[in-house]
Amino acid sequence: MDIHFEAFGCKWVYKIKYHIDGTIECHKARLVVLSSHQSKGEDFYETFALAAMMDTVRCLLAVAASKGWGLHQMDVHNSFLYGDLHKDIYMKPPPGFHAPKPGLVCKPCKSLYRL
Repeated sequence: MDIHFEAFGCKWVYKIKYHIDGTIECHKARLVVLSSHQSKGEDFYETFALAAMMDTVRCLLAVAASKGWGLHQMDVHNSFLYGDLHKDIYMKPPPGFHAPKPGLVCKPCKSLYRL
């Protein structure tokens, strides 16, 4: 029985993180899904990333300062990374991975970058 589906491609993205003095802190690598092949009308508008406007942040800080409220900072890194997937997605094997048989695909259980 042949099942036909389109598997997303993927690529590795490399980045070097630096200390303030310019020395290297660490090397980072992440696997990014090439989800630009989404179907318009089916899954084209499902990506959502919340971003705050700086005017809103300044307003909140001004209110907190005038009321004498304490402030705490919390960094949320990769807020959508590794989220649960609610439908079946298939991905081609990452570059550098040699599949034992040609034509094999990956089925991620958690979300990856850009997916």
